[in-house]
Amino acid sequence: MGHVVMTIVFVVTALLTCACMSASDDRLLVNMTLVRNAGSLGAYCLDGSLPAYHIHLGFGAGANNWLLQFEGGGWCNDIESCAERAQTRRGSTCLMTKLETFSGILSNNASRNPDFYNWNRVKLRYCDGGSFAGDSKFDNGTLLLYFRGQRIWQAIIEDLQPKGLGSADKALLSGCSAGGLASYLHCNNFSNYLPDTTAVKCLGDAGFFMDAPDISILHTQRTFFQQLVTLQGIEPNLDENCTSSISDPKQCIFPQYLLKHITPPLFILNSAYDVYQFHHILVPPSADPHGHWNRCKLNPKACSADQISRLHAFRFEMLTAVRSFLFNSSSGGVFINSCFAHCQSESQDTWFAPDSPLLLNETIAESVGDWYFSRNVSKKVDCRYPCDTTCHNLIGAA
Repeated sequence: MGHVVMTIVFVVTALLTCACMSASDDRLLVNMTLVRNAGSLGAYCLDGSLPAYHIHLGFGAGANNWLLQFEGGGWCNDIESCAERAQTRRGSTCLMTKLETFSGILSNNASRNPDFYNWNRVKLRYCDGGSFAGDSKFDNGTLLLYFRGQRIWQAIIEDLQPKGLGSADKALLSGCSAGGLASYLHCNNFSNYLPDTTAVKCLGDAGFFMDAPDISILHTQRTFFQQLVTLQGIEPNLDENCTSSISDPKQCIFPQYLLKHITPPLFILNSAYDVYQFHHILVPPSADPHGHWNRCKLNPKACSADQISRLHAFRFEMLTAVRSFLFNSSSGGVFINSCFAHCQSESQDTWFAPDSPLLLNETIAESVGDWYFSRNVSKKVDCRYPCDTTCHNLIGAA
């Protein structure tokens, strides 16, 4: 398928935003902010620690605009895996790095992030294991686990509102991977926290997880998500319009079923050969017990003709799932390339750099900017692998 398609100023700013530059390079490092009043909402990480975010204040023309980025990092769908996760940085802010590098869509450098560099940029740390959507807990008298992602989301938003979010002119909710899924799940809800005058839009990066059969014709990801929704009490927080229109409400955690119910303008950023989905949805370990796909997973050039055909078929399923949105949404944006990648908005080399991936001669940053500011129609779908020579592939060679 073809293409469809300064020093004083800096020091003051750094101090005001609890940020600093690394001594070894020009990375922007931003300090963690704990949500001190989160306990009053019962908003806790898996282990009971307080949720957190990192914020770098906007300036100039972007001072009243806000970009919120959900951190990603997979999920836990049973007590054993959640108990393990609670003892890591994915389940406890006590174990997280207190400084986060802001790059790509979070960069404050106009030459690296031309449209959002001067916005208030916030990274929401991920510690609930349920894409910020659960509202439950497990307590057997020995082990206590909090599944409070929905409350964490609420607590962070309420903490940011008096800091300026509550009177934002423009707002963009984005995220990567499990955080990209969170941006789909919370897009409608996000607009409810903001004035009617705020231009609210959402971006899902590598969050369009497919409800598709694996190579053994089993729906491994569907089963995983059903267990996740049940364990973490996510179903009541899924979009009501979606859950009332489908036979199994739990399916509304999949963006392909939720998509038509999302009201604010939405941008879908994904690879048609997303590495996570390749390795966990199309070819999960359970579907390939003898490792016939191992070499292909490490390097697409090592894939057999049949394996490439299956990858192309998975791409076709994704394009089919977004087809109506692609052709009928007047406010939507799309950038689906054919790179073996996963998350392309936070990495500088894939977001906006001299050798970044391109579609119709535009980077991801330029395409997202065109969409957000309505400068141009921004819907681009790549041709099939291996046609795109601009890819930054996470596995194998380009």
